[in-house]
Amino acid sequence: MTVTTQQTRRPRPHPRTTGGAFARRTLPGLAAASLTAAFLLTGCAFQIHDRVCSSGHYPVKAVGNTTGGDCVADGQEPFEGYVRYPAGQVPEYVDDKWDRYWSTVVVDAEGRVVQG
Repeated sequence: MTVTTQQTRRPRPHPRTTGGAFARRTLPGLAAASLTAAFLLTGCAFQIHDRVCSSGHYPVKAVGNTTGGDCVADGQEPFEGYVRYPAGQVPEYVDDKWDRYWSTVVVDAEGRVVQG
């Protein structure tokens, strides 16, 4: 068997088109960073706020001041000195729209907003 010059040459290396190790390490990181950025920029920040009350409880407003509040077990009436929030205006998360609103007003024993 005769060996020719063409058979003894090494093949030229071809550039990788799949990205190789770089793509295996970097693309998942870029995907995770992009997903995180998308959530933060669209306002879907994972709802990381704390709930006003834990499961099985509902929030109540203290009578006579702006900052008082508590949580009562579902099925029970509010404690003396507290009233329920009006339907549709119940704060669910700390610093949500209704939590901020109710922290600026005073209510009477009937739950009506009064001059503080």
